[in-house]
Amino acid sequence: MTVFVDSDVLIEVLRARDQILISRWDLLARDGTAVLYSPVSAAEVWAGARIKEHGQIVRLLRPLLCTPIEYETGRQAGEYLLQFSKSHNLKIGDALIAAAAVHNQAALWTRNRKHYPMTNLTFY
Repeated sequence: MTVFVDSDVLIEVLRARDQILISRWDLLARDGTAVLYSPVSAAEVWAGARIKEHGQIVRLLRPLLCTPIEYETGRQAGEYLLQFSKSHNLKIGDALIAAAAVHNQAALWTRNRKHYPMTNLTFY
């Protein structure tokens, strides 16, 4: 299995406030599961980072795989925006994350499933 982590999960891992989430994160590491993230999530994490978290962020992201935003990912994100921006208030960041998860055949791990109404998206 491949897991694609959303920004909110990365932030929760950094802040370590949710022990159930941390346990699931540790399980992924022990199982050797491939964990991917988007440059969009990297931008969101760094935008909200506290100075004291900078080292933690580097250590957290280093072993993960950052997927590129390629043409097909952008095209799929555009289709999602066309379909869901008005009905579900879908934003470009979430559209790109969802498209990248689908493109990489990965299960999306998010705490905000309502942000992702796509039927071809699987969740972790």
